[in-house]
Amino acid sequence: MAKVIVGLSGGVDSAVAALLLNEQGYDVIGVTLRTWQSDDGSESRCCEIDDAKATADVIGIPYHVFNCLSDFDEKVIKPFIDDYIHGITPNPCVVCNREVKWERLLYHANVLQADFIATGHYASVIKLENGRYTVKQASHIEKDQTYMLYRLSQEQLSRTLMPLSDMTKEEVREIAKKAGIPVAGKPDSQEICFAEDDDYAGFIERQTDGKVPPEGNFVDESGNVLGRHKGIIHYTVGQRKGLGIALGHPVFVKEIKADTNEVVLVDEEDLYATRVTCRSLNFMGIERINAGEKLTCNVKLRYRHKAQPATVRLLSEDRVEILFDSPVKAPTPGQSAVFYDDDGCVLAGGIIE
Repeated sequence: MAKVIVGLSGGVDSAVAALLLNEQGYDVIGVTLRTWQSDDGSESRCCEIDDAKATADVIGIPYHVFNCLSDFDEKVIKPFIDDYIHGITPNPCVVCNREVKWERLLYHANVLQADFIATGHYASVIKLENGRYTVKQASHIEKDQTYMLYRLSQEQLSRTLMPLSDMTKEEVREIAKKAGIPVAGKPDSQEICFAEDDDYAGFIERQTDGKVPPEGNFVDESGNVLGRHKGIIHYTVGQRKGLGIALGHPVFVKEIKADTNEVVLVDEEDLYATRVTCRSLNFMGIERINAGEKLTCNVKLRYRHKAQPATVRLLSEDRVEILFDSPVKAPTPGQSAVFYDDDGCVLAGGIIE
């Protein structure tokens, strides 16, 4: 059978992916990419080496650890910090998947003469009738991870296996338990791997030695000052909790103006929009959108957002306009807009402006 490198994070999903492929007769090699290490020396939740090694031992497969710290710092951490300082809310996992994880796994697959790489993502890789590869939403939509994978290249997809696409989390845990895999009951992580307790602002302050934008003004859409904020890195579009201001009614962040160091607050109904533009496009299930064409699809604006019907048209070489059939809440600059067909296959996506 073909040789496959499985990215082992130390969690149950990647563990079961490796187990299933091994049982199917693949020549499986476990690999962990060390991407991040905290100041106290602990590993990030994407590269918990002790757990990954224990998993490989139980399955009975070879195991390697490769250092990607400098790649991760240059391609993920630095852009993440820069975006927040400029009032943008990035999605580092989307960048990491293409620029670090898949890039490095394929590099090591070539070195080890492996045919494929595999991960424990809840999605499937398929080849469409037009000859292009794409990712299709998992059978159980609540675990679907295609939103995080839309920037993968055709070459990366053509050599990727994802064996968990039709499984529930409960099924995965049960398989791990029966096989004696030690991480069978390990809790899922809901956070970005390098920011403990989702404290992005604290992480950025530590990484920049406190050289972050200072306090400034909360303003309304007319520019009237409403109060003081503690620095734009503490806020994101759509935020309501933790604003530190009392106006007698709920207010939400609509815009972060890095140039004037202002945070714009509005009532909830003012968060909605029907027009969104995005840049830095990646085409997956289709080759591209041509000038004058309109793409009818379903568009997802955040990981937990339900895809909504919309029409997409090209504005320039690397920008599109998305017109939603119904208003959508809080489109956030820096997050991704991902376009799906009616079968749940990713067509393309880009970064919200």
